[in-house]
Parts: sequence; C-alpha cells; structure tokens
Amino acid sequence: MKMDSDLLHSPAVGLAEEEEADMNDWKLPLAFMKKRHSEKIEGSKALAQSWRMKDRMKTVSVALVLCLNVGVDPPDVVKTSPCARLECWIDPLSMSPQKALETIGANLQKQYENWQPRARYKQSLDPTVDEVKKLCTSLRRNAKEERVLFHYNGHGVPRPTVNGEIWVFNKNYTQYIPLSIYDLQTWMGSPSIFVYDCSNAGIIVKSFKQFALQREQELEVAAINPSHPLAQMPLPPSMKNCIQLAACEASELLPMNPDLPADLFTSCLTTPIKIALRWFCMQKSAKLVPGVTLDLIEKIPGRLNDRRTPLGELNWIFTAITDTIAWNVLPRDLFQKLFRQDLLVASLFRNFLLAERIMRSYNCTPVSSPRLPPTYMHAMWQAWDLAVDICLSQLPTIIEEGTAFRHSPFFAEQLTAFQVWLTMGVENRNPPEQLPIVLQVLLSQVHRLRALDLLGRFLDLGPWAVSLALSVGIFPYVLKLLQSSARELRPLLVFIWAKILAVDSSCQADLVKDNGHKYFLSVLADSYMPAEHRTMAVFILAVIVNSYNTGQEACLQGNLIANCLEQLSDPHPLLRQWVAICLGRIWQNFDPARWCGVRDSAHEKLYTLLSDPIPEVRCAAVFALGTFVGNSAERTDHSTTIDHNVAMMLAQLINDGSPVVRKELVVALSHLVVQYESNFCTVALQFIEEEKNYTVPSPANTAEPGNLTPVRDSPAIPRLRSVNSYTNIRAATTARNLNKSLQNLNLNEEGGPAAFSPGNLSTSSSASSTLGSPDNDEYILSFETIDKMRRVSSYSSLNSLIGVSFNSVYTQIWRVLLHLAADPFPEVSDLAMKVLNSIAYKATMNARPQRILDSGSLTQSAPASPTSKGMHIHQAGGSPPMPSTSSSSLTNEVPKPPAREQPATRPPYTPTLGGQAPHSHQFPRTRKMFDKGPEQAAEDGDEPGGHRNYISAALQTGLCDWSAKYFAQPVMKIPEEHDLESQVRMERQWRFLRNTRVRRQSRGITQRGVSRLDDQIFINRNPGVPSVVKFHPFNTCIAVADKDSICFWDWEKGERLDYFYNGNPRYTRITAMEYLNGHDCSLLLTATDDGALRIWKNFADQKNPEMVTAWQGLSDMLPTTRGAGMVVDWEQETGLLMTSGDVRVIRIWDTDREMKVQDIPTGADSCVTSLSCDSQRSLIVAGLGDGSVRVFDRRMGPNECRVMTYREHGAWVVKAHLQKETDGHIISVSVNGDVRFFEPRTPDSINVLQTVKGLTALDIHPQANLFACGSMNQFIAVYNANGDVISNIKYYDGFMGQRIGAISCLAFHPYWPHLAVGSNDYYMSIYSAEKRLR
Repeated sequence: MKMDSDLLHSPAVGLAEEEEADMNDWKLPLAFMKKRHSEKIEGSKALAQSWRMKDRMKTVSVALVLCLNVGVDPPDVVKTSPCARLECWIDPLSMSPQKALETIGANLQKQYENWQPRARYKQSLDPTVDEVKKLCTSLRRNAKEERVLFHYNGHGVPRPTVNGEIWVFNKNYTQYIPLSIYDLQTWMGSPSIFVYDCSNAGIIVKSFKQFALQREQELEVAAINPSHPLAQMPLPPSMKNCIQLAACEASELLPMNPDLPADLFTSCLTTPIKIALRWFCMQKSAKLVPGVTLDLIEKIPGRLNDRRTPLGELNWIFTAITDTIAWNVLPRDLFQKLFRQDLLVASLFRNFLLAERIMRSYNCTPVSSPRLPPTYMHAMWQAWDLAVDICLSQLPTIIEEGTAFRHSPFFAEQLTAFQVWLTMGVENRNPPEQLPIVLQVLLSQVHRLRALDLLGRFLDLGPWAVSLALSVGIFPYVLKLLQSSARELRPLLVFIWAKILAVDSSCQADLVKDNGHKYFLSVLADSYMPAEHRTMAVFILAVIVNSYNTGQEACLQGNLIANCLEQLSDPHPLLRQWVAICLGRIWQNFDPARWCGVRDSAHEKLYTLLSDPIPEVRCAAVFALGTFVGNSAERTDHSTTIDHNVAMMLAQLINDGSPVVRKELVVALSHLVVQYESNFCTVALQFIEEEKNYTVPSPANTAEPGNLTPVRDSPAIPRLRSVNSYTNIRAATTARNLNKSLQNLNLNEEGGPAAFSPGNLSTSSSASSTLGSPDNDEYILSFETIDKMRRVSSYSSLNSLIGVSFNSVYTQIWRVLLHLAADPFPEVSDLAMKVLNSIAYKATMNARPQRILDSGSLTQSAPASPTSKGMHIHQAGGSPPMPSTSSSSLTNEVPKPPAREQPATRPPYTPTLGGQAPHSHQFPRTRKMFDKGPEQAAEDGDEPGGHRNYISAALQTGLCDWSAKYFAQPVMKIPEEHDLESQVRMERQWRFLRNTRVRRQSRGITQRGVSRLDDQIFINRNPGVPSVVKFHPFNTCIAVADKDSICFWDWEKGERLDYFYNGNPRYTRITAMEYLNGHDCSLLLTATDDGALRIWKNFADQKNPEMVTAWQGLSDMLPTTRGAGMVVDWEQETGLLMTSGDVRVIRIWDTDREMKVQDIPTGADSCVTSLSCDSQRSLIVAGLGDGSVRVFDRRMGPNECRVMTYREHGAWVVKAHLQKETDGHIISVSVNGDVRFFEPRTPDSINVLQTVKGLTALDIHPQANLFACGSMNQFIAVYNANGDVISNIKYYDGFMGQRIGAISCLAFHPYWPHLAVGSNDYYMSIYSAEKRLR
C-alpha cells in the first residue's frame, strides 16, 4: 500500500495526467462569455467632434502698404555699411527711386499671389494717412465678413512709437506723419491679419492689444448704459478675430547683414524656399556640400507647385515639415484656427515658423498674436536640413551633366517612422508626430497605398485615433480618394471610412453630397471582395441611411435593397447581421423603400435569418422586420396582410434563448401595436374582462404534506430592474410584512414607468413616493394581472368571448406580449409591460365604463390594511427601499419568517382597473384620473398623438449602436485572452493549475478508498430551507438554493459569502442548479419549476451579482406542488444543456447559438425526475416519475432515439446516473431505496442493492464509488459500491447532539470526498472522510 501511495505522488505518473487535464481545460469551450453577455447593449458615448471647421474663412482682400522712400534713410536707425539692401529680391538703388518703388510693389504682390491667387490686391506706395484710410475702408466694405490682410513695410520711416503709432508720409514727403493703430483697427475692422516688417515691430503688437481691450470696455459700457455718450456713436468693431505677425520684439532692430535681404521677414513669409536655401548655404555646414554656391541655388530646376521637380519636391517637404511641427507643438484648437481655417493664413503661419528659425539666428525674435510656443529647435528641422542637403548635393551634376533627379527618401522614411510607432508603441503614449506627413503623402500616387494602409492601422487603435486624424484634416483627402477607380485602394478606403463613421456618423451628409455612397454600393455588389470588406461597406451604407432621408433616397436609387437581399445568406455572420440592419434602416419611416422591399419579397427572405445560429443575426433580422411593419404610411389590404404575416413569423421567436433577440422582438411588436392600435385596444378590453371573471388557483401556495418546501411569502427584494443596478441585496431588509397592495409601481427617473414582479418594490431613485393608495398606481396592469391573464389565456377556452374571433392575429400577438411580460429576463419583461400598459391605458380611457366610478370597485381594487395607509418608502442613494414599519435593522441577513398559515387556494392579488392613474407623462403625478368624473378623462384621452409617440419613441434596444461599436474598437489587435502576457491569460493559467491540483489531490484520496464519511467539517443555518445544493468543482464555495434565493458559503472558512434573490415569481421554486464554466470563469445556472433558466455572474465575490442571461428553457411547464420541477444536466465539452421536468420531452439547448437544437420525446406520461448525459457516447439517461429509466441516443431521429427502457423500479426514480467512462454503467435509485446497475447494452439490471425506504434525496460520487441517501426519517446513510453502509449520520456534532431534520437535498463534491446535506430545519452541513485521509 505504501508503495502505491508513493507511486501516486511520484512526478512521473502525475505529470502526464496533469498535463493532459491541463490541456483539456484550455480546450473546453466557455458558455455565455461573448460580448453580448458581458456588455450593456448600448452604443458608445458620442465624442464631441471638434474637427469640423464651424467657420471656414477666406482672405479676400490684401492691402500692401510700403513706406520705403527710396534713397532717404529714416533718422532713427544708423545703418551699417555695407548694409542689407534687397526688398522683394530687388536692389532699390539699381534703378530710379520711383521705378524701384513700383517694381518692389509689383514683386511683393506676385509673391503673395503664389499663396492666394484669387484675392484682390491693392498697393499703397509711400502713402499718406488719408490714402491708407481710404484703402482700408474700401477693402473692408468689399470683403464684408471675410478676412482682410494688411501688410506694412516700414523700412523708410521711423520706428513705431510707444503710444501705438506707425509712420507714413505727408503729401509732399517733407514730414513723417504718425498713424494711430487705434484708427487702423477701426478702418480695417475684423476679421483681419496684420503683417509688420519694421524694427521694434513688437511695440505695435502690444499697442494693438491695449486698444483692443479699450474697445471691449467701451462696448460693455455702451451695452449697460444706453444714454452714455459712447452709446450714441457707431460701435467700434471687436478685435477678437485679428491675427498679427511682427518681424521682431519691441526692443529689437532688423538684421543688417548684407548677405540677407532687407525685408528678411517678408521673404520668409512669401518666398520661404528661396530664403531657406540661401540661409542653408550661409551656414558653416554647407561647406560639406561641395560646389554649391548662392548662384547655383538660383538655378534649381522646376516649379514650386510641381511635386515631381526638385523645387516642387522641396516645397512639398517644407509644407509637410512645418505642418507637422505646428501640429505637434500647438494646442489643438489653435492649430485648427491658424492652420486649417484659411489657406493664406495657414501658409503665412507655416512660413512664420521658418522666419522664427532664420531670424533667431540673427538675434531677432519674430512675434505673433496669438502667440505660438517656440518651434525653432524642433527635431523635424533636422529632417529639413537633410532633405535640402540631399537635393543640393545633386545640383552640380544635374545642371552641368543633365543627370536625372533622384527623389528624396524623406516621405518613405517618415512613413517608416510612423510604422515603427504603430508596431512598437504602447496604449498611453503621445500621438505619432508623423500624422500630418501621412496626410501629405496621400497626395502622391507613389506612396498612397502604403500611407492608406498605415493610416488604417492607426485608426484601428480606437476612437481617440479617429478623432486625432480628423483634427489633422484627413477628411477632405479620404473623401476625394473615393473618386479614384483603383481597385487596390478599395479594401483600405472601406476600412478607413468604416472607422470614421463608427466614431462620427455625421459624415453621412458629406458622403451623399459628394456621391461617396456609390463607391460603397459598388464594393458591396462586388462578389470578388472578401466578406469582411463587404461587411464594412454595408456598415457604412447603414450609417448613411440611418435617420437621414436624403441618404435613404440616394441608396434606394443605387439599388441598395436588391444588393443587400442577395447577401442575406452569406456564410460570414457579421455581414448577414449588417445587411439586415441596413435593410431595417433604409425602410425605417421611408415608405418607397418599404414598397421596394415588398416587390422583392424582402420580408420573406429575412425570415430565414430568424433561425440563424448567431443570436446577433437573428436580432438584426427582427429589427429589420420590426421597422418593416413600423411604417406609419397609409395601410392597404395588401400591406395589412403583409404585416400580419410578418407578425406571425416574429411570434415564433417568443421562446428564443437570447434575451437580446426577445428584447428586439418586443420592440418590433410594439411597432405593430402602434400601427393597429384600435384593434389591440379591443383585444385588451376582452382580456381584462375575462381576467376579472376567472380565478386561477396558484398551486405553489397550497402547502401539501408532501411538499418539502414550506410555503413562505415572496421576498420583497427589488426585482432586478436593469440587472446591473441590482442594488446591494446583501444589505437588503426584506419588507415581507408589507401589504400586498404595495405591488404598485412608481415612475423611474426618465419618466417612463418601471415594471415589477409580484410583491417586489421599486428600486427607482425618484424621491419618496406614497405607494399605498391604489389611485397612485402607475401601471394599469400590474405584473400579477398580466401574469394571471397569461395563465387564463392558456387555461380557459377563450373562444366563448365575443367580438374579434379569438384566434385573430391581434389576439395571438397580445398573448405573445403577455408571455414576454413574464419573461425571466427583466429588461425584456419591462419593455413588454410598457407596451401592454400603453394599450390597456388607451383601451380603458376610450371605453370609460360608468361602472368604474362605482365605489364597490374602488374598494375591491385594494384591500385596505393598516400598513398601506400613508406609508412612505424613502429611497436614498439607490439602496433598496426599506419600509418604515419593518422593525428589522439593515443587517446582512435577509430575514425569511417561517411558513404562515394560508388559505388553501388564494388567487394572486390582482387590482382591477378601478381608479388607477394612467402612466403617460402628459399628466401631472398628483392628479387623480377620475376626480371630476368621466368628462375630465375624456379631455385627457384625446391626446393620442403624444401617447403614440411615447410608446414608439421610448422603445428601442440600442442593438444597432452597440453593433456599430465593433467598428470603433480595435479589430487588428490580439484579443486579451490570446495575449500570453495579459492579466486575463495569467489568471486563467492560475485557475487551470489550481484545477489540476484539486484533481490530483482528490484522486489521491479516493483511490486509497474512503472507509468512513461522517466527519462534519461545516454546519450553518441557511436563510431559507435548502432545496438544492451544489459544490463548486474547484474552489471552496458551495451554492445553496431555497425557494427563490441563493446563498453562497465558503465551506473551508465557514463563512457566508453572498445571498441574493433569483427573481422567480412567487408561485415558483428553484429545482436545479449547475455551475457553467466551473473550470474557469464560473457562472451559476438556476432552473425553476415554471421552466425558466437564469444565469448569474459576480456572485460570491465582492461585486453585486448580475444576471447574464435568462430564458424560458421549457414552455408549458405548469408549476405543480408534487412535480419534479425542472431538471437539467450540463455538458461543458459541447456547450449543450439538457432540460426536462414536468413535460413530455427532453429539450436540448445549444448555449453557443442560444437556441433549442432538439426535442426528444420521452414517450412516457409521467415527468422526468433526473437527467444524466455523456458527450462521448451521445447518450442521455432519464429517470422518470413512473419508475422507468430511459436511455436516448441523441444522434438519432426523434422517433427512434429511445434505445432502451428499463422498467425494474416500481416507483418514482430519485436519481439516474450515467458514469462518464467509455463503458460506464447506469446507476438508478427509486424512492423505495432499490439501487440498480444497468449496462446500457443489456436489457436487465446487472446488480441490485437495497437501501433505506422513504428516500427523499440521493447522490452518487462520480470518482469515489460512493452513494449517499437522505431520508424523511431524519438520517443519512452512506454506502460504498458493494452496498455496505460506511456511515450513518443522525445527529449534528456539537449542539448537544441535536437530531438532524428531514433531509431536503444532498450532493457530493465532484472531486473531494465531501457530502453536503440540507435539511428542513434550515441547517446545511458538510461531511467528509476522516482527517488523516485528507
């Protein structure tokens, strides 16, 4: 024996199995972990887009004012000799003064025209004050609101004064006359741009600001006090939008170096390349480029605006570099204003960056207003020097020998730098400085493909990257590229546009205006395009037609509908999803598109998608069919027939496994309800009448002796409103003693009504509200009424009702909505409640029977009780409501008093329609509906418009916006779970190692054999009577369910981890639980005896439990007291869930597709009490209430799949278990205590053991060959495989050896030799093998 145990722990044996098990964990699929389960179904918050220029401007007029007075130097500047002479590259002394002045003026105009050819230019050469005034006022008059430029060259006059004056001349040039900047401001108005090329120019900028402030104050005074003399004068223009560029600071003189032009500042602003090359040659480093002289520079071949020539390429590089420096250094809004609003201003500012660099090298600091951060040391200038160097070094050979010009590698290198940033970077870093260069590169065909590819990869980083690219000014470039016919650009452009529109959908208008939609229509129609690119194209088209009439018309003419219908059956699910959404949007409130759809029988083609394996695709199809019937145009018989047809197709999705689909279904049906309102009102009234006259017994309220779950009142814990806002129930105090009349509702913040389940209070955060009085009831139909209607419609023969034939479409749809109002997923039932109540309210308003005012019906509607009078529920900070009458304090306990005596059959409380306020927000909350008799109601009832909008506008699911988020998020990034370094991956690895450890250690114990199992390792009193217990397979957590809540305990530490309400209605109970994904991120599945399945996450940790999903696993399950309830078995390997119970089928759900995949008829008349499956052999074993054990092979058809029936038990089968090994046996046990072993291939049992009689619970340990029986007679017996009793437990340890209660449930741990036992005295205990073994 020693030998064996050593062997067991030797690494060699352990490792192979450990690795194998470990690998299996990695291979196991995960259920309910998709985005639709983990995220809220809503769009992303729209980022405020600031990239669009609200006010694009043009500089339309330019005043060139030159005060040169050639030949006469002003008195206040002593010039050097030799001195800088050139003005506009002309030596004024080389010709007569007048001719020189005119030539210089003409040249300056030409230099400006290179940047803005279309402006009106006016020269004013050596002018007087009046000439300047006349010039400025006339230019402003013509320019209206546009920008005017004022260029001032003051090289022939004194320097500006500290009083804020510049100098001009008198008529006969004998005096210098001052011109006040204040006057200049008045004449020029705003918006304007001023360029000052003179010494001490900074003084002008300072004075300008002071005068501007003075103006602002004057304007304020005039505004406040109309009688003030200032107010009588014409208002001075505001100077807010004025830009100034000055050649130097207030104390500096212009450089006089004879190698430079005298108007160095003007040269930098208007002939940047020429001056930059000259300056380059004057630096010491230029000696490294042999043979380059100042004369040679003049001979550079090419034109500035031809990018293929040397000069043009240098100009292009210069533009890219200065743009990039500005974008990287300036604040975004300033960059937009100076570099993107006005072409001339942008050019002047780019050139101003060069002026700063060159003039600072001569101790001159150019000044601008608004002020820019210093840029002369920016690293990009070195790239410029290199580009100039490369270009100039080729010059001698090009000019002398005529060799070909080699293009600069500048752009290719910058793209490489951008690529390095993309591949190497981390999330939170500075944006790539090459972005503006990528923009410039889009202009060149050579690099365009690569630039678009990198741009796409950049946009893929997320919405912030898209916003950044748009702020650089990418939009017009990519819009223009849609005119290109190059096929290789298609995938890239489609990707880029999908990214842009996912972040900023307002671009739909620009696309339609420029016929951009045609580009995407052709991509969609191109069958050679890969599916993902067609998906993006159809997403873009779906954005273009989204609530945009012009877009809908344009795409309808472009044959979008036919195009989409062809792709509905594409194998790519995302494409199918978006094609459906696109269709739904094109005919949303756009009748021509709907009729075009009818002609192409679009609705019939969409039907196929209603059974698509992907829930999102089904959802999109429901959305499309919903907007198809939701058009408000006139109805013809033809269209009504179509609507009915669509409605009946949609109704089939009533039991779809995905709540997302069912939510969309409610919205789609609400469109129909709005269209056929009067018909639905008739149906509603009939149902309301019928419901009043019919009592439905509520089976779970009848406490029969055989029922092990004592009946208690339902908890008044808040029903999960949106499941996330499920407020902290751990600290909730139940308000069980609240009177039933508190099943009313109050409005939630949005003003929409909030839906409720029976006996549950609102968690809405409105102020305290009086819920007691019936006339304050916000809903006409409470949850209970609706629930009862639903059950009435399934019990009674409704054909006896008069009026509409009862199987009309409207009746069917009303029943569907009733069913959805009782949906286990709160968001679905809330939506359905809204629709039903909207119609019920209309119906009762229109019917207004006099009888309602009868006092009898009012008293009947709410049984008076002491607690309901004037009770206030204060709701602060979103915690669950706490009734003032409840004496229990806010403890961690949810008190559940033991069962009270109750009448044998009490119908659930249903308020009749007496005296209840409507829930529409057109009425003040305080007013009672019938306070002035029916006339008052009649007036209010005549507002159908508002109400109709209320229901249709309020109902939407956010599905489309949520789906669009896919395109805004990174598509190319490795998902976190595949990234080996990520936190998610590390946590998963840790969990899998833990699993392996548990498997190995527990195997060590079970293989040595367990001889006793009575060591009590845990005991605690559960808040409710345990009805199901379930160990977590790998951590120390155990879930204990009572009738409607679940408690989690840590059995090692002995402490309670969590307790929350499952949300099932009052007359139902939890009958089964399973852990899904137990090996990884565990979810808990609960099944209740009405056939509902709910799945929870975030339990037993510090977060609030959240419902992941819920659906009706079995329909037509009528909860009965003695039934088996619902039984389930879960197969992690295949993701299949087997469900059965008080029904005649075993229903198999595929959790990946969230749909029913198979119904296997049991062929018996009794209920299924136990299920066990084995995925390797595709077998399912079912134990039944009639004592039979049936074996099914799910690979076969419904008629031949039952492969074996064993009828050896005489009574109810408590448990049927199929061992998982390849030749595993079936073990089954009946209430009479006979345990039978079957081999699936043989017709008779191979072994029988007899255990205790009166079995109530039994479980079989899958690893250790033990089984445990719990009896009504208050004891537990544990047997080994030979049928020997190894332990008999009758008393609790401690507690003075108190006798254990009647056993209500028990379960083994899947690996450890632990047995959990719940008994009717509320206690839950766990027994294990003796300590030395563990």
